[in-house]
Amino acid sequence: MTTHAQRRAGGISLSVVTWVIAILFVFPLIWMVLTSFKQEADAYTDPPRLFFSPTLSQFANIIERGFLPYLANSAFVTIVSTLIVLLVGVPAAYALSLAPVPKTSNVLGFFLSTKMLPIVAAIIPLYVISQRTQLLDNVLVLIILYTAMNLPLAIWMLRSFFLEVPTEMIEAGRVDGAKLPLLLYRVILPVVAPGIAATALICVIFSWTEFFYAVNLTAARAGTVPVFLVGFITSEGLYWAQLSAAALLASLPVMIVGWIAQNHLVRGLSMGAVK
Repeated sequence: MTTHAQRRAGGISLSVVTWVIAILFVFPLIWMVLTSFKQEADAYTDPPRLFFSPTLSQFANIIERGFLPYLANSAFVTIVSTLIVLLVGVPAAYALSLAPVPKTSNVLGFFLSTKMLPIVAAIIPLYVISQRTQLLDNVLVLIILYTAMNLPLAIWMLRSFFLEVPTEMIEAGRVDGAKLPLLLYRVILPVVAPGIAATALICVIFSWTEFFYAVNLTAARAGTVPVFLVGFITSEGLYWAQLSAAALLASLPVMIVGWIAQNHLVRGLSMGAVK
């Protein structure tokens, strides 16, 4: 009985600690949501005011300040760059896993080395190139850079998922006369679909939240959501309620996509974890 009681007490203690940690992690998001429905005067009170009259005026102000074009730029750049990453990364991952090319390790090492250069070290050459190719303040330059930024990581992730495909399935498909495109589409992709979804979601998050390239290579026409959020940092101070409303609107698309793809994300990230 004592052992059972100890185990029960330990389980309850673990649950309490888990809930406390979860609340600490979620608390900034909850506070941002609450602040976004406040007036600016209510957002600055000390101590913070928990009971207030909710308002949607901050969201209306965000829309009036021109949030939608920035949102459209972020959505377009993110979707197009992620699709290009998948179109290029899936065949590359197949070639580096199920049909290894010569010196595969060197190729993988090269992909990894592209992530070692600090972004700030390359921004001046990228700025000059963008200016001379008429791509400055153009969404196309962000699509190119985000594709190059996410492709190495996507290939590494996709390769690990492709390695989990049973070779017997591939051999059976070849025996049935399936050529490479059909084999890839009918046999391999259904198996690694959760991994592809997980990779796509990570690429979406990285592209949506990227700030350094966007703030240095765009201005009025091609600015993205992170650039729009910087506009709330003024010499007069921060507009906490408006900033919270803008941050909530900026976060919603990624949170919605993550919620929709959560099952694929969990399955994808856990592929190969259990043998």
